[in-house]
Amino acid sequence: MNIVILSRNANLYSTNRIIEEAEKAGHRVEVIDPLQCDIIIEKEKPTIFYKDRHLDYVDAVIPRIGASVTFYGCAVVRQFEMMNVFTTVTSDAILNSRDKLKSLQRLSKKGIGMPKTVFTNYSRDAREVIEHVGGAPVIIKLLEGTQGLGVVLAETKSAAESVLEAFNGLQARVIVQEFIKEAKGADLRALVVDGQVVGAMKRQGKEGEFRSNLHRGGSANIVKLDESELKLAMKAAEALKLPVCGVDMLQSERGPLLLEVNSTPGLEGIEKATGRNIAKSLIKFIERNTKS
Repeated sequence: MNIVILSRNANLYSTNRIIEEAEKAGHRVEVIDPLQCDIIIEKEKPTIFYKDRHLDYVDAVIPRIGASVTFYGCAVVRQFEMMNVFTTVTSDAILNSRDKLKSLQRLSKKGIGMPKTVFTNYSRDAREVIEHVGGAPVIIKLLEGTQGLGVVLAETKSAAESVLEAFNGLQARVIVQEFIKEAKGADLRALVVDGQVVGAMKRQGKEGEFRSNLHRGGSANIVKLDESELKLAMKAAEALKLPVCGVDMLQSERGPLLLEVNSTPGLEGIEKATGRNIAKSLIKFIERNTKS
């Protein structure tokens, strides 16, 4: 089988692990930068031209597209879909998951628990927005933020009002969420492949840090999810039509609460924390869904 990994960096841990497991299984793997692809749209034979060749021999695609190249990256994934190439995550699913507001609205409609969230159109009444989520402290998130960037904990009303007013002045779109104190700076990451949880870890923010992202110095350990947490992870993946994804949630007094769903989750943290071969699970998923 010919497998293409769409990634701008061939040296990333996740990319190398996928290559390793694919080659072990006897497949041919290429890493292709989506920004160097030309999309050729025509009636009879839509195709993709990369460097010196047409990519008309590809059996499966694994998108590893960064948030900064979402638009063009998804256009390339969509073109592979037009060519009837299997993709582990569809272009529409990536776009929907990258839109924090849209994804939260869809997940809420499916009855998935989450911290109370408010979105407003540059409201001048910051105090009212804060009250909608139960008052300070609150979490304020940029809609475009990733890896914990653009996320602020405002511990008092005055601090929250100042942050909201500053973002509003910059015309930066944000959501405001209730702060789940009992989570104590930790969250759960469940890795879903083919609709099933194949690994889970608990991420703990470093001392004095409310964000648990490993990129920000957090630590991770294997964790066994309870039934409610497993159900939330699988239901969230299904709701956003993401057979492969990372589901982040908080442990609260009222049960697990969803934070966000990542359509291209990294493998390094969860493989090292759990000892699970997540990359192999991904290759097995592709094999079950392709004929070659």
